[in-house]
Amino acid sequence: MSQFDAFIGTRPVADRHAFNTESLANWMTHHIQHFQGPLNVEMFKGGQSNPTYKLITPSNTYVMRAKPGPAAKLLPSAHAIEREYAVMRALQNTDVPVPKMLALCEDESIIGRAFYIMEFMQGRVLWDQSLPGMSNAERAAIYDEMNRVISALHSVDFKARGLGEYGKPGNYFERQIARWSKQYQASVTQPIPEMDQLMQWLPAHMPASARDERLVSIVHGDYRLDNLMFHPTEPRVIAVLDWELSTLGHPLADFSYHCMSWHIPHQLSRGIGGLDIVALGIPDEDSYITRYCDRTGIARFCEEHGITTRAELRADWPWYLAYNMFRIAAILQGIAKRVEAGTAASTEAKATGAQTQPIAQLAWSFAQKVDQR
Repeated sequence: MSQFDAFIGTRPVADRHAFNTESLANWMTHHIQHFQGPLNVEMFKGGQSNPTYKLITPSNTYVMRAKPGPAAKLLPSAHAIEREYAVMRALQNTDVPVPKMLALCEDESIIGRAFYIMEFMQGRVLWDQSLPGMSNAERAAIYDEMNRVISALHSVDFKARGLGEYGKPGNYFERQIARWSKQYQASVTQPIPEMDQLMQWLPAHMPASARDERLVSIVHGDYRLDNLMFHPTEPRVIAVLDWELSTLGHPLADFSYHCMSWHIPHQLSRGIGGLDIVALGIPDEDSYITRYCDRTGIARFCEEHGITTRAELRADWPWYLAYNMFRIAAILQGIAKRVEAGTAASTEAKATGAQTQPIAQLAWSFAQKVDQR
């Protein structure tokens, strides 16, 4: 039995996430083209934030993403499913693969919370980043495809896609540090000294490359292997999922978050830290960063515009990792708080929330690397 079995497939809808199926079916009759009941509902196991449902009819299958409860019971700006819907709709027919959006409902009277409906896609979600059971060539192809897709995302002309107002302009890292500090403080269940230290240290040690406001792209906010759906047999992404944290922001924030996998211990979470990646055929982090820079042209842009050099960017990398580990620790603390409140979407949420302190300690260890250089 794999440690990831709890995330794979569907299960009956938990009582705390149940809703009036008849009311949803009636709404879909009027808003989803060619919809015909009866409607059967299952819940996907994976996901900690917004519950995701599989909607099955005799002639079609759909996916529904919903907020975990009414807006009045949620943290401000959290569980932004309407933003997920907007960005995926805008990215249709680009080099970034996304499911087709079908309908958005922000009327909480229908099922007690906001939700949207999208097409169901048949493919593979790969939870274990070591990719067991694959050959070295297959692993290399999967990692290169992940790199290709995030590079494509950061290269999208967001203004041409109608997303020019999708995020606030300027001071991205300052705003993000302030946001996640506030979210963390609103979710504290027990004190974590490293989080208190990071909230002070990060804004005081921000590198020049992080401050430059010319580096702007769509950022996914949670780009990792298990938020991608691959073709059933090919090393090709057919859908990027879970856009709740997406916005306009600094592409290196997004990419360095993705690169945390090389540093998070495999036994702690879904990382590859400590594994023999050479033996597995997985690229090392430096090679992966170089491929991203080549695809996006970001390093060349930084050098040509006097923002930073490749050497300076590499030296700054621990700051980016510390920032993202701080950010993920704040997210994990939010999950721990939802466990306490009884609104967590996943049965694995308690174990996930317990990872907050180890990730915060890892974040602080990267901050110390910056101080010691």
